[in-house]
Amino acid sequence: MPTNGLPTIIPPYLKKGDKVAITCPAKKLPIPMTDAAQLLTSWGLEVVLGDTVNASYHQFAGDDAFRTADLQRFIDDDSIKAIICARGGYGTIRMVDLVNFGGLTDKPKWLIGFSDITLLHAHIISNYGIACIHGQMPLNIPDASKYSLETLRMALFGEELRYTLPANTCNRQGKANGILVGGNLSLMVAISGSASDVDYTGKILFLEDVGEYLYAVDRMLRCLKRAGKLEHLAGFIIGGFTDLKDNDIPFGQTLPEIVMDIVKDYHYPVCFDFPAGHISNNCSLILGQSVYLDVQENQTIINY
Repeated sequence: MPTNGLPTIIPPYLKKGDKVAITCPAKKLPIPMTDAAQLLTSWGLEVVLGDTVNASYHQFAGDDAFRTADLQRFIDDDSIKAIICARGGYGTIRMVDLVNFGGLTDKPKWLIGFSDITLLHAHIISNYGIACIHGQMPLNIPDASKYSLETLRMALFGEELRYTLPANTCNRQGKANGILVGGNLSLMVAISGSASDVDYTGKILFLEDVGEYLYAVDRMLRCLKRAGKLEHLAGFIIGGFTDLKDNDIPFGQTLPEIVMDIVKDYHYPVCFDFPAGHISNNCSLILGQSVYLDVQENQTIINY
């Protein structure tokens, strides 16, 4: 069950000839969407570019009302079968409460992105029970691995996603089934207690982040723990925590040591180094859908 108690809604998988939209709900784009349009077209899809892909308002892709209208247009357009967020950055939290997501209830469609888009994922999953895709965004396509882009195609077209990861000595073994929730750690903390927050109980939590100080990661995870959000998880998947920084006086713990110290009193499986986040090999995950996690001594298996 998703976080609001409704049955999980899986949007219709794409087929060749479907229309997909690219919109930019956060930071403005520094490059045109040429690579993304070529890739999506090669998959047999028709690409519609939102007004926000060429817009600029300070650091944003248009002001809040402008970005809202662009996203709203594609939510309400029944011919659009998936909405792909062009990039993250910052800005989604400024406009999420201006959007009417009600059209997704009758006509669910995929929403794709990561980083700042975590807020949209969480809001849609929590309030409407509709699955979303955590995966590569158009801005990142020029630097993305071919495999990560292939996992996005597979997720959109309904092909089986199954990941087998090498053993990690930091892992905690075990098996779990549960709805997958999460995304960017900073955003999951930012939405805590809001209308976009999710119920963590019985869920498998995935987290990633970029450019944070080790002490800040420790603080954010402890915020989630103190809020009771980590105690009743079914499982925990740690993705890419890239470009981590330390102070002149070292914090004294690595990322795995921070995580395992915080969850040491719990007994669910913990998997490190899942290839998703601010990395070139940002493999796709379907949030809001039930996932199987099997952390073994010699490997970890994750599939839907």
